Amino acid sequence: MRKFIYKAIIITFIFIVAFEFTVGKRIDPMVQTLNKFSNEQGRKELINKLRKEMRKGLEKEYILKEDDRILINRFINKLSNEINNAENN
Repeated sequence: MRKFIYKAIIITFIFIVAFEFTVGKRIDPMVQTLNKFSNEQGRKELINKLRKEMRKGLEKEYILKEDDRILINRFINKLSNEINNAENN
């Protein structure tokens, strides 16, 4: 019975260590990012970062790549055609 308990404790310890070094390393950055939303200072930092990125985008001549512009334009045209056809029916 003692051997079983010792083996169970050792296996549990190895499992916990292996989990922390594999999956835990990937989960920690996500948890830290989510924790930024939980306090006011973190939310202010994220808002300021978003504003900074928006300013950088406005300084560029084109925000979207040419392929993206064409794709979005075609999508909007298709949506408008579907909406117009719905009004006619």
